[in-house]
Formats: sequence, C-alpha cells, structure tokens
Amino acid sequence: MAKSTSRNSKVFDPNAPGGDAGERRLFGTDGIRGVANEPPMTPEIAFKVGCAIAHVARRNGRPAKVLVGKDTRLSGYMLETALASGVCAMGGRVLLCGPIPTPAIAYLTNSMRADAGVAITASHNPFEDNGIKLFGADGFKFPDEKELAIERMMSDGTLDRERPTAEHIGRAERVEAAGGRYVTNVKSTFPRDLRLDGIKIVVDAANGAAYKVAPLVFTELGADVIALGVKPTGRNINKGCGALHPQAMREVVLARGAAIGIALDGDADRLIVVDEAGEVVDGDVIMALCATRMMKRGELRNGGLVATVMSNLGLERAIDDIGAKLIRTPVGDRYVVEAMRSGGYSFGGEQSGHLIFLDHASTGDGLVAGLQLLSIMVREGRPLSELARAAMSRVPQVLEAVTLKARRPIDAMETLSKAITAHKEALGREGRILVRWSGTEPKLRVMVEGPEEGRIKQIALELCDAARRDADVTARA
Repeated sequence: MAKSTSRNSKVFDPNAPGGDAGERRLFGTDGIRGVANEPPMTPEIAFKVGCAIAHVARRNGRPAKVLVGKDTRLSGYMLETALASGVCAMGGRVLLCGPIPTPAIAYLTNSMRADAGVAITASHNPFEDNGIKLFGADGFKFPDEKELAIERMMSDGTLDRERPTAEHIGRAERVEAAGGRYVTNVKSTFPRDLRLDGIKIVVDAANGAAYKVAPLVFTELGADVIALGVKPTGRNINKGCGALHPQAMREVVLARGAAIGIALDGDADRLIVVDEAGEVVDGDVIMALCATRMMKRGELRNGGLVATVMSNLGLERAIDDIGAKLIRTPVGDRYVVEAMRSGGYSFGGEQSGHLIFLDHASTGDGLVAGLQLLSIMVREGRPLSELARAAMSRVPQVLEAVTLKARRPIDAMETLSKAITAHKEALGREGRILVRWSGTEPKLRVMVEGPEEGRIKQIALELCDAARRDADVTARA
C-alpha cells in the first residue's frame, strides 16, 4: 500500500508578517533581469542602481564598500562599468572581481567585510540577457524592503541631492585573488579526512562564471577531472552545455567511465548531476541523500528540510521516514532561504538543483553541493546510482502548462477551482495538485502527483481544459 503524505509537512508563506515588504516593479524574485541594453538592463539603469546601492549600504556615515562580480556574458563589461561608476559617483569604493560565481560574491562580500555585493548575471538565461543580484554585508540576498527602497530612491531625486563632489568621489580597484579565495573556501567544506583520489569526474561549467574555479576545486582535492564548458566567448554561456543541457556531459561520463557528472548553470549557484550510468540525479534525490546523513550526524537543525512546493512527494515521505519534517515554500530559492533563516534550519533547496547548506554558504552553491554529494560516495564506497535508488521512491509527477490571454486569480476561475477541489478529494493523501501562474508570462502551470501516471496525466489535462473554458467565458463576457 502506498504511504500517505507526511503530517509534518508545512507551508511557509512569504506574504505573512515579516515577508514581502511591498510591490517592486524593477526587482523580481531573483534581482533584476532582462535583455541587455533594453530596459531594465541598460547602462543608465545600472548606473542608478550602483548609486542607490552605495547610498543604502553606507554605515555610520562611512562610504560604502561594494564588491562586484559577473558571469561571462558580453554585456557584462558594459553593465559592470556602469554600475561601478554609479557606486563611485556616490562616494563608494568598488572591488571588481571579474568573472566569478554568484555564491563567490556572497561569500567574498562577507569575508572581505564589504557593505554590499553585486552579481551581474542572468543565471541560466541565454547570453543576450543579463541581470543584477544584490547581497548584503552578511552574504545573504537583499531583503525585499531594501530592494523596494532602492527602486524608490532611483526615482524620487534622493540620488541627485546626495551626490558628492571633488575628493569625496569614490574609486574602483581589482581584486586579483578573488577566485583563489573562493576555491579555498569551497574546498574547506569537504571533510578533511576524505580525498577524491582516483575518482573520475566530468565537470561542465556552462562556459559561465565558474569556468576557471570549478575544475580547480575538484582537481586540488585529488580528482581526475574532465572539464567541459570552460572556453567562454561572451556569447556561448549556457549554449548547448551546463545544467540546461546535460546531454554532452552525460555522453562524456559514459564514454570515459566517470563516476559522476556535475553540470553547473551560468552563475554556478545550482547543479544537475548524472550518475555513472548516465541517469539524472535531481535536487530532490540529492536532498534526500544529504538530509538523511545530516540527520544521523545531528546536523539537520531543528529536524527540518526546506523545499519548495515543486519537490516530489517521494522526498516528503523519505524525510518523514527519518523522523524529520519537510517545510514547503513557494518556488524560488530566496523563499527557501527565508524559511531556513526564520525557522533555524540548516539545509534546503529546490528540485532544480539550487541547494543551500547554511553551515557552508549563504546561498545556493553548485560546487559546495557537488562536494557534499561526493563526500557521501567516498565515505560509503558506493556508486551514485545505488545511493540514488535507495534515497527515495519517486512518486509519478506530471507537469503541464496552458497559455491564456490574461491572468486571473485562480480562485476566481470557477470551472478550474471546482475541478481542482474534486480531483484533490479523489486523490486524497496519495497525491498532490499544484496550480500556479508563471512568474513571467500569462501561463498557468499545472503539477499533479499520484500513484498512477496515466491517471494523473489525465487529471492535468482536464485541469488545463477547465482553465481554457474559464478563459473562454471571460472573453465572451
């Protein structure tokens, strides 16, 4: 008999008191993002963002020290220069790190006692896009209220009134050892009593921010590294490689007899893994593997793992089996981190491969996650395929989407709401239904889990059809 859903499952609401502080128009759930040289990703806006960061990050009247890094996109030069100019225009000091992973920015901001950190990256997006992610002095992403303050400051005249002149203008300088500092820190998260000697690893850096540091981390720990995606041109980030396209890595793993393949995305804050047989091991399985070991060692603080509503029901059951609880959040690693910090939890992540080990990093880090997984393989002497099979039993999951002309609150879509209620009652505790709007387009996303794949596929299609009928009724009204 299939096991029921855990009674320990909870949902973290970012809109509850202490959550979202207001409406932001420039910042999304993960910073600012768009097509380079089109609003909002223009040098003019980047300049204003730099000014605003320097202003809000000042402490005790002292000019702000702002650390800036980027991935390998062609537009990074343009935006880096504009943003640094903005910081200098407000009297701040800029520390330029060049191409470096987003988690390195988070770490170095805190380690070098900077007042703020900026990662210029569009993560897994194509090279035409770019983005800006902001970190506080503690290495955590700027809270919503601070991003909202920056938006207001960019349009209310504050920056023009506060701009210094003459000897009070700031300066910029290069941090030549930024990559080395980060590599040393990442290596320190791997157990001192273990080595990677003799282990063949395929690492795909996506021609992105980790193209230099990723191979170094594993090589210096003794692994036999086969490096892919380490020749960025400014135009080939994420193109046919990395976490979005792990096929090339998979083929090399099989051809070269590697123990594991690790593919990063453009800014290296997440990973996709394949085992020695070429099978994908996603974030849910990695969380199950790591959480069970952390629980045994007393490292899973407050007996909880934080994951999003997209994580498989099988993960929830695996966590329940070890006497822990799963805390679910909306989609987005920032919500995972918020729930971890507010609840005092040490580990969390997303099915997509954003994994946060708060004892080692303040944000998702693909290299740290890869090392935690490797430490289990080395310590237990078992191949990844065997470990993954034993970690959790995946419940069949179906994802569908329907594009509609306009967004409406789901509870205002009468046909869809009734269908959701009926199917939830029929599935009971043996399955889950999640219907949500995409964060960037008028697309309704439907996720259904249950014991029979054919049945849940039909449920998902029926829910999409119900949404279309609601849209037709609205259009005729």
